[in-house]
Amino acid sequence: MARPTSEVAASTPAPRRRVSWRALGLLAAIWLVVYGIDQLSKFLVTENLPYNRAVPVLGEVLQLHYVRNPGAAFSIATGYTWILSAIAIAVIVVIAFFAPRIRSLAWATMFGLVLGGAFGNVTDRLFRPPGFGTGHVIDFIQVIYFPAIFNVADIAVVSAMGLFLLLSLRNVGLDGVRVTDDRYRTPEEQLPAAAETPAKSSPATKTPEKKPSATKPPAKND
Repeated sequence: MARPTSEVAASTPAPRRRVSWRALGLLAAIWLVVYGIDQLSKFLVTENLPYNRAVPVLGEVLQLHYVRNPGAAFSIATGYTWILSAIAIAVIVVIAFFAPRIRSLAWATMFGLVLGGAFGNVTDRLFRPPGFGTGHVIDFIQVIYFPAIFNVADIAVVSAMGLFLLLSLRNVGLDGVRVTDDRYRTPEEQLPAAAETPAKSSPATKTPEKKPSATKPPAKND
């Protein structure tokens, strides 16, 4: 007995989508650029700036203030360096797992910023004093009225979070398709409008009504 077409279609596995090398290339490029700028800026700061002394750039609006941070971004969670290092490594692993599924350039940009920032700060925690896994992160950017000192990696991570919120609010998937697209609608929603309204019969196909035939009165005999 032949199986119904709907059952055959349901049992057939969906074809695997190809990896978007364009999106992966953008992700890798942003990751490397952010990581390179972060590490270069930290090297220049540690070699040229005095420790814990503010150097004005734009007066008090923007200053370079070299400090060592044992906590997370913007000096949060000080004293939990090992935990923060483990979280950063876990984030890197998760992004590496999802990277082949990314086909949206916007999502690739977001993940590239996260990777660059995470790699930048986890490098400090793993290889800077006082020891492996407990190293202090180099912070040096101080902005007026902002309560914390931060670095390039922190800027990248916060920018990525802003982009993440924007993409989530717009319902954009990893493949760049918005959830309101036809591919995410139910079969009933995809029915054409013509199917919802009854079709009008064409005059040409209308069956003519039969008129009652006139009956002749019976003939009278003279």
